[in-house]
Amino acid sequence: MVTLILIGLLGGLITAVSPCILPVLPVVFLAGGTGRGEDAGKPARSPGATELGGGAAGDGGKAADERGSGGTADGAVATAPPDAPARAPRNRRPYAVVAGLVVSFAFFTLLGVTIISALGLPQDILRYVGLGLLVLIGLGLIFPPVERLLEKPFARLPQRQVNKEGGAFALGLGLGLLYVPCAGPVLAAITIAGARGEISTDIVVLTLSFAVGTAVPLLLFALAGRRVAERVAAFRRRARGLRIAAGCLMIVLAVGLALDVTAAIQRSLPDYTSGVQKKIEDSDAARQQLSGLYDNSNKELSRCEDGADELRSCGQAPALEGIDSWFNTPGDRPVDLKSLRGKVTLIDFWTYSCINCQRAVPHLRDWERAYRDAGLRIIGVHSPEFAFEKKRSNVVSGAEKLGVTWPVALDNELTTWDNYRNRFWPAKYLIDAEGTVRYFKFGEGEYDKTEKMIRELLRQADPTVTLPEPTDRAMDDLASDRTPETYLSNLRVRGYVGTPLVDDRPAVYRFPKGALPLNKLSLDGTWTAGYEQFTAGKDAKLAFTYRAKNANLVLAGTGKVTVLVNGEVTRTISVTGSPTLYRLTDDKDARTARLELRVDEGLQAYAFTFG
Repeated sequence: MVTLILIGLLGGLITAVSPCILPVLPVVFLAGGTGRGEDAGKPARSPGATELGGGAAGDGGKAADERGSGGTADGAVATAPPDAPARAPRNRRPYAVVAGLVVSFAFFTLLGVTIISALGLPQDILRYVGLGLLVLIGLGLIFPPVERLLEKPFARLPQRQVNKEGGAFALGLGLGLLYVPCAGPVLAAITIAGARGEISTDIVVLTLSFAVGTAVPLLLFALAGRRVAERVAAFRRRARGLRIAAGCLMIVLAVGLALDVTAAIQRSLPDYTSGVQKKIEDSDAARQQLSGLYDNSNKELSRCEDGADELRSCGQAPALEGIDSWFNTPGDRPVDLKSLRGKVTLIDFWTYSCINCQRAVPHLRDWERAYRDAGLRIIGVHSPEFAFEKKRSNVVSGAEKLGVTWPVALDNELTTWDNYRNRFWPAKYLIDAEGTVRYFKFGEGEYDKTEKMIRELLRQADPTVTLPEPTDRAMDDLASDRTPETYLSNLRVRGYVGTPLVDDRPAVYRFPKGALPLNKLSLDGTWTAGYEQFTAGKDAKLAFTYRAKNANLVLAGTGKVTVLVNGEVTRTISVTGSPTLYRLTDDKDARTARLELRVDEGLQAYAFTFG
C-alpha cells in the first residue's frame, strides 16, 4: 500500500508540472490573489473601533475627560492603551481552489461514468458543467452580485471566512471537471477502473494520492499568486481591475477549452516530463503495482520481464475473452486455450495496418511452417488501434494480403489485450503445454531469441521431438537509426513542425522556411487534422524528412498521390477503398531523404511506417 501511495504521489507531482497543465496555471495563480473587492487592501479593525482607532464614536472624548480628571483611586492620570490592530482575515482562496479541484477530480474520475450511465445523461455532461461553472466564476469576479449568488450555498457553514471562500471552492470544482492531465500509466489505471466501475481500495488510494500529488504544485502556484497580491502595492491599488482581469481570463479559458484551442497550445510545447514519467510510472515496481489493480487472476504476468534470456513461469495463461469474432478456423468457430493443452501456443497481438506487425509476419509464417508438425500453434489476437481496424472485412482482407493463415481473434474491445496486460504492437506470448505463460517479447526484433524459446518449449513438451534447423532471419532486426512509425493524429503526431495544428476542421498550412530536419514532418495547403487521420483538402501537400530503405503510408479514399523524393517525382499512387498500406519509396539501402506528397482532395492519411 505504501508503494502504491508513493507511485500515486510521484505520478501526480510529475503530472502537475507537465505541459498539459499549463492552461489552468494562470487561473490558479490569479484565483489565489483575488479576494473580495471590498476587502482588498483594508486592515481589519477591532469590534467597535473607529477609523481612527479610538473608543466608540460620540463618547470617546467624554470618557477620556473623566479619566483625565482623577478617576483613579490614587489620583494618577490613567492613560488608555491604544487599540491593538486586529489581524486581517487570512486569504484562504488558494486552499479552497485546490481543495475543490482535488475533490471533483477524484470523485468524478472514479464515479463519473457510473453516475452518468445510471442517470442516462450524455457522456460529456460533466465537461459542460465544468465549463458553465468556469464562466459563472469569471462573471462573479467581474460582477460582485454574481459572486454573492455563487457563495449562497456555503452561507450555512459556521465560519465566516469559509463562507467567503465558497466561490473559490466552486472554481476548484469547475476546474476539477475540466482537469485533463497527461495520461501516464497511473492516470490510465485510474480512468480505466473508473470507466469499468471496478472501484477497489487500491484504486481509491491511488486516486487520492495522485490527486494530492497534483495539488501540491498547484497550491504552491496559488500561494505565490496570493503573496504577490499581498506584497505588491500595484496589486493592492488595482484590486478591482485585477479581479476583472481574472474573470475575463477564466471566461477566455472556458471558451478555449470548449473549442479545443488549448490542445493546440499544449502540442506545440515539448513534453519535458516524459523521461521522468517513464522512469517512475513505467518502472518495474510501478508496473507490478499498477498492473495488479484490475484482476488478480493475471497478476503473475507482471513478475516476468520483456525478452528475458531464459524461460520463466509467468502464471497461467489468461483466457481469450471479449472476442468479437474469429476467422481462419473451421466454421469461424472460437479457439479455447484449454483445447491446446499438450501443444506450445504463441499468442501474437497485432493490427493489420501496423508496419511493425507486418514486418513480424514473415517470422511467424516461418515458425508456423517449420514447427507446426512439432506441436506449435499460433493465434493472432487483432487488437485495433484505429476504428477502421475493428471492421471484420478490413482485417480479413489485410490478413490475406500478409499471408496470415493461422486463427485470428478480433479483440475489438481490447478485453484480451487487458487480460494479458499488454502495452505494445506487436507482442508475442509463449504458452507451454501445461497452459503457463513462459516468455513474452514486446515490439520487433530478437526473433532468434524467441525462436530459441519456442524450440525449448517444444522439447519440454516432447523430449523425443525432431526439430528442423532454426529459421534464420535475425539480420532483419531493426536498425537503430531508422525513422520511427509516425501517426497522423492531432493528439499522437510527433515530430510535427510548421503552422500549428487546428483540430477537426479545415485549415490552411504552410511549410516552414529552410530545410526540414530529420524525422520531422510538415503540412502545406488545406488539411483537416483529426484524431485518427489527416484529411486532404485543396492543394494539400505533406513533407517528411526520413531515414530508411522504404517509406509507407496508410491511405483511404479515392484519388492519387504524387510522390517526390528530394524534389524529383518518383511515382504516382492510385488510392481506392478502405485504409490500406501503400509503398511510397523502395531503395536497396537506407538513406536520408526529403519525401514530399501531393495529395488529392478527400484522401485520408493515417500513419507513416518505415522499413
